Amino acid sequence: MSLVLSLDFQYTTSIEKLWSALTDSSKLAKWVVNIHNGQAMDNDFEPVVGHRFQFRTQPSEYWDGIIDGEVLIVDAPNRVSYTWASGGENHTVTWTLQDLGDGKVNLHLEQTGFANAQGLEGARYGWGKWCGELEKVLA
Repeated sequence: MSLVLSLDFQYTTSIEKLWSALTDSSKLAKWVVNIHNGQAMDNDFEPVVGHRFQFRTQPSEYWDGIIDGEVLIVDAPNRVSYTWASGGENHTVTWTLQDLGDGKVNLHLEQTGFANAQGLEGARYGWGKWCGELEKVLA
């Protein structure tokens, strides 16, 4: 059975600015960082269906430091989805943006494909940290 991570974050920003932070590789590098040392993860992400990309960081004794992905859906500025493969796990990440009005945007994350609760909780921790960094990028 595959487990699903579902999280929501609210930001005070425009939907366009949030979309850019999710899909522009230079902006992604400012908030998708190595959660152990805070260093930016190099990436070659492009919001183009079929584009294969990687996030890269310094390897550790537990992980090679590489996340492989392929863009599955691009519906600007409402939804972007991609595969997320690392450490033998293959997931699908989907971001859905909803303009709430009054300068607020809801960002919904759904990550599917977890084999166990430990992986799911690790991802919950990681995305929580990253989405805190995203808030700084949007400020």
